[in-house]
Amino acid sequence: MLGNILCLLMLLGLLANINTVSSIQDSWPMFRHDSAHIGFSASTAPAANQTLWTRTTNGPVGSSPIVANGVVYVGSLDHNIYALNFSTGIIEWIFATDGEVYSSPAFFNGIIYVGSFDHNMYALNSSTGVQLWNFSTGSGVISSPAIANGAIYFASNDSLIYALNAQTGELLWNYSTGDVVQSSAAVSGGIVYVGSNDYNVYALNATTGKKIWTYATGSFVLSSPAVANGVVYVNSFDNNTYALNATTGVPLWKRTIGHGYCMQSSPAVYGGLVYTGSYTWSPGDRVYALNASTGVVVWSYLTGGGIWSSPAVSDGTVFVGSGDNKLYALNALTGTLKWTYKTNGPIYSSPAVDDGCVFVGSFDSIIYAIGLPTPADSSFTSIDAYYVVAVMVVLVAAAIILLILTTSERNMNCFQIE
Repeated sequence: MLGNILCLLMLLGLLANINTVSSIQDSWPMFRHDSAHIGFSASTAPAANQTLWTRTTNGPVGSSPIVANGVVYVGSLDHNIYALNFSTGIIEWIFATDGEVYSSPAFFNGIIYVGSFDHNMYALNSSTGVQLWNFSTGSGVISSPAIANGAIYFASNDSLIYALNAQTGELLWNYSTGDVVQSSAAVSGGIVYVGSNDYNVYALNATTGKKIWTYATGSFVLSSPAVANGVVYVNSFDNNTYALNATTGVPLWKRTIGHGYCMQSSPAVYGGLVYTGSYTWSPGDRVYALNASTGVVVWSYLTGGGIWSSPAVSDGTVFVGSGDNKLYALNALTGTLKWTYKTNGPIYSSPAVDDGCVFVGSFDSIIYAIGLPTPADSSFTSIDAYYVVAVMVVLVAAAIILLILTTSERNMNCFQIE
């Protein structure tokens, strides 16, 4: 009987642990949320444009924030990397590099990884900001790191794509492209996908760095690929969004949505739609939702400026910054405007969403937190309801089993007495 009770307690503990893991997965630990760069979070999102806090840096903020363990990490062109309290924006630590920080940080296993235009990729203690190691490349690092399988993947303006041991910074491999690489690598299914200014999209073996395939677009590829359901989605300065077979590189479709200049924004993928933006130096540019299978435009929304920011999708809402100084919140299914948030500079930073808040930087040198964190004592959601029901089912089943076992034991005892 005691053994049965212990088994029941272990099962309930497992369920509680699953719930905890689920909440961790809803953070935003790297550029575009995850190593595949799909730009989607299962977190709740702000329903209104309420300011939670702002934090002023000493330079424009083009780096995109990440969120991990209750801390917001982001770089600035003032050469610094900031760690800010999620709820208050209070500075927890600052790390100074020797160059502008365009790169977005990444968090893994208690370490913050971030590149700088001083040619280095840094590894910092996430709690203290103390430097653990740095790796020097041959030029400035604008590319944001992706973490997968214990390795860190990023690129440099020296035309190389790098893979490093995430704990030690030891070089695992590098691969040379034909020009500057500012695209951020996506990693999925053991393959690294990245664009280059040599017009190509590359697919490399994540373990060895060997080329699997390349696909030539008509111009620079600064956009970072997103990988979902066996398809690579990426934008090019030739004004097209491309869908490529992730295994072979064979083109599935392309859609022209830019006009006259470039496509810098990186796609987000969710619910059968690809979300992206265009930048044309015209009076206004659009946010697009494309059918992920066909590339057909499902909806578009006209903003007042060019869009370099990459969309984030959460809680039925698409968040994206624009050169008109505004952050837009759009209905993910229809493109209908929900709200805007005005800053004092163009928003090239890509938003991060976590726990009812959205975080973004602006070229007005300010980092913005918009929304309200979900209170710990009132965060009961449909996911929580699922776990409550699951626990109740387990408890009922366990009670029935214990009743049967108890009855069987009594019957056995009676049989032995007779």
